[in-house]
Amino acid sequence: MVLVENHQMVRVGLKEMLAEYPTIRVVGEAEDAPEALRIAESLAPDVVLSEVRLGSTSGLELCHDLLTWCADARVIMLTVHDDEQYLSQAMHAGARGYLLKHISGEELVAAIHRVHAGELVVTTTAGHEASTVTRIESGEYWPGGRFGLTLRESEVLSLIVIGMNNHAIAGHLIVGEETVRTHVRAIYRKLEVNDRTSALAKALREGLFQ
Repeated sequence: MVLVENHQMVRVGLKEMLAEYPTIRVVGEAEDAPEALRIAESLAPDVVLSEVRLGSTSGLELCHDLLTWCADARVIMLTVHDDEQYLSQAMHAGARGYLLKHISGEELVAAIHRVHAGELVVTTTAGHEASTVTRIESGEYWPGGRFGLTLRESEVLSLIVIGMNNHAIAGHLIVGEETVRTHVRAIYRKLEVNDRTSALAKALREGLFQ
């Protein structure tokens, strides 16, 4: 596998940690996208483990470019960003794993093996890995996507589910209350409901936020 990480200390730490596992062999490492592409073209790795943000370059763009040159590679994003938008972008780019850096070495190695075997592996701090993977495999990159909700509408609905009113949602998202009301009206229309209680009930009934 190839490691792509722009912070040298993190990259070295990952390499040393993975060296403890005989089933994993790191054949190359890179600190940015151009170097990663050169190495991948030369070595044709089975797995590429990359940070989402690579300084001035994007690991998401790298993922897309890598798979253009190395179609058989499995790309795993390893990041601190527990973010649905990054996750959805990574999946659109062709990544087969999205892992958070708080996971243990054993969990990372297990995930690498699972991705290499063809599985889709995702970790989230909310602990909803199974439902997240199910949504992604069905093409729904965030809760409510199959109903046509945008990422922001999904976020607003999630805040409705935990009991926030429009004023609280506006403060949380740092937007105006009229903007929130616009999102709420769109949520009602797309979920085919008429009020907050019905939207909440449908979100729970459909298992959008488990």
